[in-house]
Amino acid sequence: MSIKVRILDTAPVTHNVRHYRVERPKNYRFSPGQATELSLDKEGWRDEKRPFTFTGLVDDETLEFTIKSYFDHAGVTNALWSCGAGDGLILREPWGTIQYRGPGTFIAGGAGVTPFIAILRHLNATGKIAGNRLIASHRTEKDIILRDEFEAMDGLETLWTLTGDSRSALLQERIDADFLQRHVRDFSGNFYLCGPDAMVKDLRAALEALGADVDSLTWEK
Repeated sequence: MSIKVRILDTAPVTHNVRHYRVERPKNYRFSPGQATELSLDKEGWRDEKRPFTFTGLVDDETLEFTIKSYFDHAGVTNALWSCGAGDGLILREPWGTIQYRGPGTFIAGGAGVTPFIAILRHLNATGKIAGNRLIASHRTEKDIILRDEFEAMDGLETLWTLTGDSRSALLQERIDADFLQRHVRDFSGNFYLCGPDAMVKDLRAALEALGADVDSLTWEK
């Protein structure tokens, strides 16, 4: 299924991340945490499919994507940065295995937080955010995605850590087995992981070694 839609507007999130609000086709449904493959509806780009996560609420009249652009190569996200209201996209069916299974710890590396945005927004909107925790690693403070929004969610605990911003007062640690041992109090709950493949693989092994049940781990398979 391929559906042509238009960008309605864009809004800045960080220096290289934007919200894209897009037309929502009739009867188009997704679950929080799911993604789809998007293409730019432009000559030379229609077959360039890339996965992007829905970040709006499931019952919004429009669709929203929160997308980081990489300016170091001439790829889809770089081309998308120049798009705005009225430009076309090609939307496809929703997919994805990151689904909410109950209160737990969300661990994200950089733009890996995007599958968690719709989940946490949905929990916040329905009064079920309490008991969840977000741990996110970014390079610098200015790279943190939706920091103010997450910190304003009453009941969500947040922990930010940086890997390349020594002037910041935030934690300056990589998320690894030692980090988990020092900053996670209970390994019996659910864990949701998203980030670079190597990071997710290492964290899965570390969590299991620290006593987490393999069935309590959720990541994009």
